[in-house]
Amino acid sequence: MAKTVNFTGAVDRELLKRAKIIAAKTDTSVNALFNAELRHLVDTFEAAEASGNQNFKTLLDFSLGRRDDLAVMAALGLDSPEDLFLLMAQARLPMPRLPEAATRSMVDSLHALAP
Repeated sequence: MAKTVNFTGAVDRELLKRAKIIAAKTDTSVNALFNAELRHLVDTFEAAEASGNQNFKTLLDFSLGRRDDLAVMAALGLDSPEDLFLLMAQARLPMPRLPEAATRSMVDSLHALAP
């Protein structure tokens, strides 16, 4: 059995609240959910790296907001955002989110258009 260690990390309060609800509904712990997802991420990354495939790293960079959608689509030879979305779903990676200020600005711009 693998030896476990404790570590300290920070997580968004709302995300933790939602994770606790999922853990309760599935009769598990947030720790077990975190370990399963982290293991999947590491195993997938290492397998892709071992085979010389950089696609997962490219998708992970996009998910973390390090590369924009156009650069990722060009790097992966994709023609449509739908294809990028499908690859992200297959890789079990979340789509990146805009910063809160950018989202708020977009909402304000849309409200300004209303009569």
